[in-house]
Amino acid sequence: MKDYLIFRLYGPMASWGDIAVGQHRPTYDHPSKSAIFGLLAAALGIRRDEEERLLELSNAYSYGTLINSAGKLLRDYHTSQVPSAGTGRNRKTFATRKDELAVPKDELNTVLSTRDYYCDGVYTVILSCKTDTPPYSLEMLASNLKEPSFCLYLGRKSCPLALPINPKIVSAANMKEALQNVDLDEDGLVRKIEMKSPYRLYWDNPEESMTFEHTTSRYDQLLSRKRWQFSKRNEYYAMVSLEE
Repeated sequence: MKDYLIFRLYGPMASWGDIAVGQHRPTYDHPSKSAIFGLLAAALGIRRDEEERLLELSNAYSYGTLINSAGKLLRDYHTSQVPSAGTGRNRKTFATRKDELAVPKDELNTVLSTRDYYCDGVYTVILSCKTDTPPYSLEMLASNLKEPSFCLYLGRKSCPLALPINPKIVSAANMKEALQNVDLDEDGLVRKIEMKSPYRLYWDNPEESMTFEHTTSRYDQLLSRKRWQFSKRNEYYAMVSLEE
């Protein structure tokens, strides 16, 4: 038996990132590992420049996501005005957005992009410790998720949570059994969202005693937050029913 930390995420909008090239900013339809561990770091009060603590957190836990409802795709046509940064000795820095817009109008450039979101998605996240001495116990993670140090959001700052996370700790033989046994005290709002079994379950620990249907690769394993670098990890997939 193993202990699992389980919590549910819901918001009107979420954006989980993907490999972005050029003007299109796509999103996966379920949370990335970097997004979830960024959320945990915010709850714990770990700042973005504390790279060692971020790496320690990211490498200490196995992770999985159950998609209760993928939601609907929303594509936003996005425009913003930014001044030229310059090069070499002429390089310019701006402390605030107000400073950026204070330059002469002929020095402002318009950047166009499209940004993807999922609306009304419901996701159940499940974590377990990889070792007997993790940097933070599951109980500590649960406590900080209830009273986070920093604001939590679903991938982007424009995507706040709509409901309390309400984390629970469950003992089970594997992730599927833990998800079947947990009682998340569903809010009435979540119950109104259409959620049909079987559900898609993704996880990253090959030692979970579960049969997977296929394996995919995702580039969301943190290497360096300062350099914004991520490496490849394997993600296992299966359709599961929680009514069994």
